[in-house]
Amino acid sequence: MRTRRLFLPIVLVSLGCAIAVSACNPQEPSSQQQTPAVATEQTDDTLRMLYWQAPTILNPHLASGFKDYDGARMSYEPLASYDKNDKLVLFLAEEIPTQENGGLAEDGKSVTWKLKKDIKWSDGTPFTAEDVVFTYEYLSNPEVAAATLENYANIEKVEAIDPHTVKITFKDVTPGWSVPFTGQNGMILPKHIFENYNGANSREAAENLKPVGTGPYKVVEFKPGDIIILEPNEFFREGTEELFKRIELKGGGDATSAARAVLQTGDADYAYNLQVEAPILKELEAGGKGKVMANFGSYVERILLNFTDPNQVTEDGERSSIQFPHPFFSDPQVRQAFNFAIDRETISNQLYGTTARPTAQILVTPKVFASDKISYEFNLEKANQLLDEAGWKDTNNDGTRDKDGVEMKVIFQTSVNSVRQKTQEIVKQSLAEIGVDVELKSIDPGVFFSGDTASTDTVNSFYADLQMFSTGNDSPDPAAHMKWWTCDEVSQKENGWQKPNYARYCNPEYDELWQQAIVELDPAKRAELFKQMDELLAKEVALIPLVNRATVHGVSNRLTGIDPSPWDANTWDIKNWRKE
Repeated sequence: MRTRRLFLPIVLVSLGCAIAVSACNPQEPSSQQQTPAVATEQTDDTLRMLYWQAPTILNPHLASGFKDYDGARMSYEPLASYDKNDKLVLFLAEEIPTQENGGLAEDGKSVTWKLKKDIKWSDGTPFTAEDVVFTYEYLSNPEVAAATLENYANIEKVEAIDPHTVKITFKDVTPGWSVPFTGQNGMILPKHIFENYNGANSREAAENLKPVGTGPYKVVEFKPGDIIILEPNEFFREGTEELFKRIELKGGGDATSAARAVLQTGDADYAYNLQVEAPILKELEAGGKGKVMANFGSYVERILLNFTDPNQVTEDGERSSIQFPHPFFSDPQVRQAFNFAIDRETISNQLYGTTARPTAQILVTPKVFASDKISYEFNLEKANQLLDEAGWKDTNNDGTRDKDGVEMKVIFQTSVNSVRQKTQEIVKQSLAEIGVDVELKSIDPGVFFSGDTASTDTVNSFYADLQMFSTGNDSPDPAAHMKWWTCDEVSQKENGWQKPNYARYCNPEYDELWQQAIVELDPAKRAELFKQMDELLAKEVALIPLVNRATVHGVSNRLTGIDPSPWDANTWDIKNWRKE
């Protein structure tokens, strides 16, 4: 029997973005908070952007979140990118590789890109194939610790055939040949700038904060976490006449005040990541100064279950070690019970409104890869029954189930964010009804998503029982994202907690499906393999997907030319943005 509980209406909600996955630093709205300061003089040649969490670094391969990619993407470019229709759009490349033009090898083991000629970096230095080769050498250097490395894992070598031709040779058959050097993970770095910072000193380069790029704009001032000021790149190949004379990307405030500045007062032109309750956005939009733009993509808010015991410690001091399985999440019946106790529809309807859809799968787009065999059910009766059958009962009448002296108590952690805290409360209430004691923990996003090996509060270390965040495949090809749940990707001390399988799930059956998919050239067979992977994760409750989230932005009525893509940074088409 399906039960339903009502929660008090939410007055105001703001939501952070995903990892990188993706870091967010939301602020709770209050009567004391003010809209971030913007210039009072409104001119058509200045674009004013509000990011309630501002970029902190402008090297895309060292980025810590989507806001960093947005900042970097105005200066840096990839060879190509995917638009909202999953079609390749050229940037630095001259043509899309095909077997007909000789760009794609018939055996699926290499791809050759022809580059546009007469492109210059913003300092006037010519762009060549050597820059592409160097970018690969840079991000594949383990001392650099690039955030984008996973997208290049299957590359054997990258060669400059001539100044305007690059050949990528893969280790094996690679149907996902278009993943390297495309989209926000594929931005090309200038060799002459970064070649002396290709190692452990990668974060010391001054140009991490002041890019030298091939894109339409160049950074003239950057205060990390505060403001970026950009002006046209005088060497941009398409000219600067139609570009804004100045872009101001200002950080601070919160999602609601940013929305108000664009939608109601008209003080700004663009506001980032407006995950605010739908009625509030509608009210602000009624101000008539702007509109809400929602873009559904691959991002799924999910709860991870720790397959290891965060309370056990190895001899060398490692917690959440694969040496110690979790005392109850190792049991699939328990995991399924927790899955039945998640009220996705209440979470979606009350906290997200029209900006999210409840889901039980992680691979939601492109549709060709999305399984129609995965469903969800909120059923506390079934959850209780499964826990009873698994031997977890309240033997000491303290309100919490126990077994063999172990109490069913969990720590549930996520980043500081009002929607996430309200989601935690909904989940906690459900779990309490099936006899689970839940301690909620909220962590500053700058710490939670930092990947800092010295911190025990990161998503990487996962020293809790449950944790929640959002992420998804960065490309229409989902291979890199689906690799997250393979055994080799388990995050642990020996790899510096830098691998993305934070839950430490390991199943050889899943690994075999993934290995088949990454070399299968038949599109239909390959799609079926990815569906089977997602279905297996759902069957085993390797994680608990909650909702498919849209990215939501505020856009001034004066602003035109914006055509967002779910596969690239929000600023991927900034060269086309104009003010009426």
